[in-house]
Amino acid sequence: MKRDSLAFAISGTLFGLIVGWIIGSQQAAPPPGAAPAPVAAAAPASNAPSAPEQPAAFDAARATTLERQAAAEPANVQARIELGDVYFDGQRYAQAIPWYEAALKLEPRNVNASTDLAIAYYYSNQVDRALEQFDKSLAIDPKHLKTLLNQGIVKAWGKSDLTGAAEAWQKLVAIAPDSEEGRRAKLGLDGINAAHQNGGGSAAGGQ
Repeated sequence: MKRDSLAFAISGTLFGLIVGWIIGSQQAAPPPGAAPAPVAAAAPASNAPSAPEQPAAFDAARATTLERQAAAEPANVQARIELGDVYFDGQRYAQAIPWYEAALKLEPRNVNASTDLAIAYYYSNQVDRALEQFDKSLAIDPKHLKTLLNQGIVKAWGKSDLTGAAEAWQKLVAIAPDSEEGRRAKLGLDGINAAHQNGGGSAAGGQ
């Protein structure tokens, strides 16, 4: 199973969620499981599924094989990334984290591993660490589309920071408006604008 299929991402569903959320309440954001899922950086974007899929069963045999390989090959970055992916796909995010971190120690400028680490932090209820890691990803590649998309999702749902979410999505739309990520970001911005308008607030600009 693709890591970006764990739950729904920016889609038409998100438009309604944002509108209902802002108009209905301005209380603390829901936990990660209730929010649109970040999109794993190393996997292709899905077709915006409208509901979470069942998680893949944890592949213990694959994890064991990769752990043996990683132990035998201390400089093997890919084995460590794949281990992170195996744990991530099994929704064992706390166990995915150290493997992504180990990969980044060996290859600090691997932006996909950095962003997947940020997502794992988010799902482990470490929202601030997730946002810090997204910043590190953007320091490597300021135009990394999935990082900008996910940064907006986490700012919106993890921090109730709709202004920050809009800024991330506006940057994404400016860079790649016709990409899958750009289309999802536009929907997020439309949702923020509609919610503010219906709620009497100001709309997010810069689309």
